[in-house]
Amino acid sequence: MAEIKQTNYDVIVIGAGPGGMTAAMYASRANLSVLMLDRGIYGGNLNNTAEIENYTGFKSIMGPDLAKEMYEGATQFGADYAYGAVEKVEVVGEVKQITTDMGDVFTAKAVVIATGSSQRKLGVPGEAEFSGRGVSYCAVCDGAFFKNKHLIVVGGGDSAVEEGAFLTQLADKVTVLVRRDQLRAQPIVQDKAMQNPKMEFVFNTSVTEIVGDDMKVTGVKTVNNVTGETGELAADGVFIYVGSDPMTAPFKDLGILNAKGWVETDATMATKIPGIFAVGDVRDTLLRQVATAVGDGAIAGQQVFKYLDEQK
Repeated sequence: MAEIKQTNYDVIVIGAGPGGMTAAMYASRANLSVLMLDRGIYGGNLNNTAEIENYTGFKSIMGPDLAKEMYEGATQFGADYAYGAVEKVEVVGEVKQITTDMGDVFTAKAVVIATGSSQRKLGVPGEAEFSGRGVSYCAVCDGAFFKNKHLIVVGGGDSAVEEGAFLTQLADKVTVLVRRDQLRAQPIVQDKAMQNPKMEFVFNTSVTEIVGDDMKVTGVKTVNNVTGETGELAADGVFIYVGSDPMTAPFKDLGILNAKGWVETDATMATKIPGIFAVGDVRDTLLRQVATAVGDGAIAGQQVFKYLDEQK
């Protein structure tokens, strides 16, 4: 990462996931000075994703590999990249002032919010206690620790089923606990998983507690959502995929969030505040996928240029 030598930019992109990196690429390609700020490594949730089979141009690609390709594209026209969790965004006239947890203060004429979403927690006893000791939210990050083990995946959407399938490459068995009577994952994802001999699906079942010994997870306590019958299932690890929540705490005082905390935008990715745009999973949108985030980013990158051009 190149050293950042300035604090004032035309555009600051908060978040370097697929949407943020695309917005940075389009804006820098329009000869605007651009800074991408992220609390961690570029790529966002791509780094927590195993195999991606629904992004145009790749029959199959690992999430971290796609992140690297996108980062190289985002920085090729001069966009800067820096670490820092944004703590506050203030609007001073037409200037946006951004303060990070590192104490850095940046200013910009326009801002693109691309902070994405975080994995939702189950909120059951034992989840926090055993986090990092058998409880995980990232198959790519932690799957290798569970070779030849029995794992539980909680959830019924695309992420749960796809990450469960990835884990079967390492584990002996993966049991997927689904609180409803059917999966929400796409049919093609379901079909592939149902044919996997290492995967088992248990429906109408919720986890009520994650249990373990002094060292690690040993299993989960469950309840059948139809009969009320309780039970306990032994396992060496629990991977949780039950949805996501927007990462919008720094923007709560701007008046651009809906009741559930998602950023509201129009079709141009613009929020209620002139010069502030939002893209990707942080938006109040119908679909949260890599492809839709990239599309949002392309629109925002162009609209930022148009907005700044009109301010001249």
